[in-house]
Amino acid sequence: MMIAATEADIGLWGLGASGILITITVAISMVQRLGLGRDVLIAAGQALVQLLLVGFALRLVVDEDDPLIWSWLWVVVMLLFAAWTVGRRAPDIPGVRPLALAAFTLAAVVSLGVLLGFGAFEPTGRSIVPLAGMMVGNSLAATVLVARRVMAEADEHADQIEARLALGLSSTESYAPHLRAAVRDALVPQIERTKAVGVVFLPGAMVGLILAGADPVEAVLVQVAVMYLILGSVSTTTTVMGIGLSRRLFTPAAQLRR
Repeated sequence: MMIAATEADIGLWGLGASGILITITVAISMVQRLGLGRDVLIAAGQALVQLLLVGFALRLVVDEDDPLIWSWLWVVVMLLFAAWTVGRRAPDIPGVRPLALAAFTLAAVVSLGVLLGFGAFEPTGRSIVPLAGMMVGNSLAATVLVARRVMAEADEHADQIEARLALGLSSTESYAPHLRAAVRDALVPQIERTKAVGVVFLPGAMVGLILAGADPVEAVLVQVAVMYLILGSVSTTTTVMGIGLSRRLFTPAAQLRR
């Protein structure tokens, strides 16, 4: 999917002007005594440095002449870092990192395979890396949430699960209602965000394309494809993580681990 767009360049002056909004945020924190001024400045500075580094690094993969191997290596690093982040955010869940890596990898294979395989986007570094970043970034929070919910469901409803086991149900059948609840809780926020697109807010990808000079309808088509990518990725990662963790809740003798 190719879009003709003019180059957007806000320059240092535009960047400085946008920084006024950070100043306003700090001022509000000071007036209201929120104590967040330092955190706001650190967050703004950190975002600027990180994004500039990523911008310079992306120059190595977005040109048509650049080997695609660098783009796929970037995707691999994304997946590894995302799995590590899940482990850091859910340190009390054993074995969560390998499961997270498997979930992100399967989501990448499915989502990128569909969009690139069917020609929705050209298989170039300019498409592969941003799409993978959107997939991983938006799936991260849901993956952590479903991991925590799976463990919480087992803890809160242990009596119900053990009662089903005592009646002769398998471990999968005994935990099935709670697995559905955990996956549902993780998916609902992304479903609601998808419903609100275009009505409550305009997504960043579409806004960026329009500001860059793309035709609004073409920008909408790209944004819809990206939103479908995100929703599909979130559903894949949460399902894989939920099923994987739920199986670890039981011993080989079909007893619920405490």
